[in-house]
Amino acid sequence: MKNLIKEFRDFINKGSVLDLAVGVIIGSAFTGIVTSLVNDIFTPILGIIIGGHDFSNLSIKFKDATINYGSFIQSIFNFLLMAICIFIIVKIFNALKDGFDKNKKEESVEEVKKSNEEVLLEEIRDLLKEKNKKVKK
Repeated sequence: MKNLIKEFRDFINKGSVLDLAVGVIIGSAFTGIVTSLVNDIFTPILGIIIGGHDFSNLSIKFKDATINYGSFIQSIFNFLLMAICIFIIVKIFNALKDGFDKNKKEESVEEVKKSNEEVLLEEIRDLLKEKNKKVKK
Protein backbone atom coordinates (compact mmCIF):
# COMPACT_ATOMS: atom_id res chain seq x y z
CA MET A 1 0.00 0.00 0.00
CA LYS A 2 2.86 2.39 0.85
CA ASN A 3 4.46 1.67 -2.50
CA LEU A 4 1.19 2.43 -4.31
CA ILE A 5 0.83 5.76 -2.49
CA LYS A 6 4.46 6.64 -3.34
CA GLU A 7 3.90 5.79 -7.02
CA PHE A 8 0.72 7.89 -7.07
CA ARG A 9 2.52 10.82 -5.42
CA ASP A 10 5.36 10.56 -7.96
CA PHE A 11 2.82 10.43 -10.79
CA ILE A 12 0.99 13.55 -9.56
CA ASN A 13 4.25 15.43 -9.01
CA LYS A 14 5.35 14.94 -12.61
CA GLY A 15 5.34 18.24 -14.45
CA SER A 16 3.27 16.99 -17.37
CA VAL A 17 0.33 15.95 -15.16
CA LEU A 18 0.27 19.29 -13.37
CA ASP A 19 0.59 21.16 -16.66
CA LEU A 20 -2.29 19.15 -18.09
CA ALA A 21 -4.47 19.90 -15.05
CA VAL A 22 -3.75 23.61 -15.28
CA GLY A 23 -4.46 23.51 -19.02
CA VAL A 24 -7.83 21.83 -18.50
CA ILE A 25 -8.87 24.35 -15.83
CA ILE A 26 -7.79 27.35 -17.87
CA GLY A 27 -9.38 25.81 -20.97
CA SER A 28 -12.70 25.49 -19.15
CA ALA A 29 -12.61 29.12 -18.10
CA PHE A 30 -11.54 30.19 -21.59
CA THR A 31 -14.47 28.24 -23.10
CA GLY A 32 -16.88 30.44 -21.17
CA ILE A 33 -15.22 33.58 -22.52
CA VAL A 34 -15.24 32.39 -26.13
CA THR A 35 -18.83 31.13 -25.86
CA SER A 36 -19.96 34.50 -24.53
CA LEU A 37 -18.01 36.31 -27.25
CA VAL A 38 -19.69 34.22 -29.95
CA ASN A 39 -23.22 34.13 -28.49
CA ASP A 40 -23.42 37.67 -27.13
CA ILE A 41 -21.42 39.66 -29.66
CA PHE A 42 -20.72 37.94 -32.98
CA THR A 43 -23.96 35.98 -33.43
CA PRO A 44 -26.22 39.05 -33.02
CA ILE A 45 -24.03 41.06 -35.39
CA LEU A 46 -24.12 38.28 -37.98
CA GLY A 47 -27.86 37.93 -37.37
CA ILE A 48 -28.28 41.57 -38.40
CA ILE A 49 -26.10 41.02 -41.47
CA ILE A 50 -27.90 37.87 -42.66
CA GLY A 51 -31.36 39.15 -41.81
CA GLY A 52 -31.92 37.66 -38.36
CA HIS A 53 -32.06 34.05 -39.50
CA ASP A 54 -31.89 31.43 -36.80
CA PHE A 55 -31.29 28.04 -38.34
CA SER A 56 -32.10 26.06 -35.18
CA ASN A 57 -35.85 26.04 -35.89
CA LEU A 58 -35.53 24.35 -39.31
CA SER A 59 -36.76 20.78 -39.37
CA ILE A 60 -38.38 18.13 -41.53
CA LYS A 61 -41.17 15.86 -40.33
CA PHE A 62 -41.00 12.33 -41.62
CA LYS A 63 -43.88 10.16 -40.37
CA ASP A 64 -43.52 10.23 -36.57
CA ALA A 65 -39.91 11.47 -36.56
CA THR A 66 -38.68 15.05 -36.66
CA ILE A 67 -35.29 15.69 -38.23
CA ASN A 68 -33.89 18.93 -36.76
CA TYR A 69 -31.31 19.71 -39.42
CA GLY A 70 -31.44 23.40 -38.46
CA SER A 71 -29.89 22.66 -35.06
CA PHE A 72 -27.07 20.87 -36.86
CA ILE A 73 -26.53 23.83 -39.20
CA GLN A 74 -26.59 26.21 -36.21
CA SER A 75 -24.03 24.03 -34.39
CA ILE A 76 -21.71 24.12 -37.40
CA PHE A 77 -22.18 27.89 -37.62
CA ASN A 78 -21.37 28.29 -33.90
CA PHE A 79 -18.34 26.03 -34.24
CA LEU A 80 -16.96 28.07 -37.13
CA LEU A 81 -17.50 31.31 -35.22
CA MET A 82 -15.73 29.89 -32.16
CA ALA A 83 -12.85 28.59 -34.26
CA ILE A 84 -12.43 32.01 -35.88
CA CYS A 85 -12.53 33.73 -32.47
CA ILE A 86 -9.97 31.35 -30.98
CA PHE A 87 -7.74 31.79 -34.04
CA ILE A 88 -7.86 35.57 -33.68
CA ILE A 89 -7.23 35.46 -29.92
CA VAL A 90 -4.27 33.09 -30.35
CA LYS A 91 -2.81 35.34 -33.09
CA ILE A 92 -3.12 38.37 -30.78
CA PHE A 93 -1.51 36.54 -27.85
CA ASN A 94 1.33 35.26 -30.06
CA ALA A 95 1.97 38.77 -31.37
CA LEU A 96 2.08 40.12 -27.82
CA LYS A 97 4.30 37.26 -26.69
CA ASP A 98 6.69 37.81 -29.60
CA GLY A 99 6.87 41.50 -28.70
CA PHE A 100 7.69 40.69 -25.08
CA ASP A 101 10.25 38.05 -26.09
CA LYS A 102 11.93 40.53 -28.44
CA ASN A 103 12.18 43.09 -25.61
CA LYS A 104 13.67 40.46 -23.29
CA LYS A 105 16.27 39.46 -25.88
CA GLU A 106 17.28 43.08 -26.38
CA GLU A 107 17.63 43.55 -22.63
CA SER A 108 19.64 40.35 -22.20
CA VAL A 109 22.17 41.29 -24.88
CA GLU A 110 24.72 43.22 -22.92
CA GLU A 111 27.92 44.67 -24.22
CA VAL A 112 30.77 42.49 -23.11
CA LYS A 113 33.17 44.54 -21.07
CA LYS A 114 36.77 43.97 -22.05
CA SER A 115 39.28 43.10 -19.42
CA ASN A 116 42.25 45.39 -18.72
CA GLU A 117 44.56 42.89 -20.44
CA GLU A 118 42.47 42.96 -23.62
CA VAL A 119 42.42 46.75 -23.69
CA LEU A 120 46.18 46.86 -23.17
CA LEU A 121 46.82 44.28 -25.91
CA GLU A 122 44.64 46.24 -28.34
CA GLU A 123 46.60 49.41 -27.58
CA ILE A 124 49.88 47.59 -28.19
CA ARG A 125 48.54 46.18 -31.47
CA ASP A 126 47.46 49.64 -32.64
CA LEU A 127 50.84 51.14 -31.71
CA LEU A 128 52.67 48.39 -33.61
CA LYS A 129 50.49 49.03 -36.68
CA GLU A 130 51.33 52.74 -36.57
CA LYS A 131 55.05 51.99 -36.15
CA ASN A 132 55.03 49.60 -39.13
CA LYS A 133 53.32 52.23 -41.30
CA LYS A 134 55.98 54.80 -40.45
CA VAL A 135 58.81 52.36 -41.15
CA LYS A 136 57.39 51.43 -44.59
CA LYS A 137 57.22 55.07 -45.70
